[in-house]
Amino acid sequence: MAQRIARMLPALSRSHRRVAGYVLAHPLQAATLPIDELAATVGVSVATATRFARALEFDGYPQFRAALVLGFENTLAPVEKLRSTLAHPATVADIFASSLEESQRNIDLTRQSIDTQSCTAAVKAILGARRICIVGFGTSSWLGGLLQRCLDPYCSQVQLLASMEGSSYGARILSHLSASDLLIAIAFPRYFEDTVLLTRRAREAGIPVLALTDRVTSPLAPLGTVTLYAHTDSQYFSNSETTVLALIEALCSAVAHGAKDSVKAAAQLAEAVLPWLHRDAPPRLRTPGNLGKPFARKPAAPSK
Repeated sequence: MAQRIARMLPALSRSHRRVAGYVLAHPLQAATLPIDELAATVGVSVATATRFARALEFDGYPQFRAALVLGFENTLAPVEKLRSTLAHPATVADIFASSLEESQRNIDLTRQSIDTQSCTAAVKAILGARRICIVGFGTSSWLGGLLQRCLDPYCSQVQLLASMEGSSYGARILSHLSASDLLIAIAFPRYFEDTVLLTRRAREAGIPVLALTDRVTSPLAPLGTVTLYAHTDSQYFSNSETTVLALIEALCSAVAHGAKDSVKAAAQLAEAVLPWLHRDAPPRLRTPGNLGKPFARKPAAPSK
């Protein structure tokens, strides 16, 4: 589109150039706006916006917008889906029911498409790794944190690479990994380029990769030594995180079942968190001297 505008620019009128300037400066916003909103944003008439599209050799504004959207299909898909969803009236109860049904449908599709061989290989890779690093940015960083939390009792070293420092921190940590380690990469639409780049570098360095993603066309799929897929369709968001969390819990359940001394690890975890668990008796006031100590129950009053 930028090349077409540059080619046609000498022949464009002043108002058309104003529209062209907005499109070049804000291509994503322009791709989402109906013609009346674009015209109002730029400060021209709807007729001028239509003539601008025709000046670029499109039949009309719908054809121009469709061509502009092509460069942002994955990015704009949730926007267009939400626009279509909001066009249909629904009650709050309808939305709750629809969302829960959507999550159930995604989980059912994920369960039906589970490949036993890949699941077995994933668990074996986790239990056999000397060190595990988890990479994922955006929403995937939260999912990665939950995965780290679930794996931590059963694996000696589990590290989350998403940090305030960004992808450079992940690149630095990956430089210390070897073929005896494991990188777990998480990416769903919209795929973060940093996740794909770090995963590609890991594979090139001979580091095994467990990829969690949504489909075989994902840029992460071919980079996985083992790849597990989750259906993540959503009417209101770019992804349904419910299914990914369900897949993570299933994976960690299989790891817990296959890990040595898993009962001992669970008992140690329970003992470690015991001082911070709520009990029926009112807790005594915490002071620097009793932090970390179990809450004492209030002694029963003597019977009369």
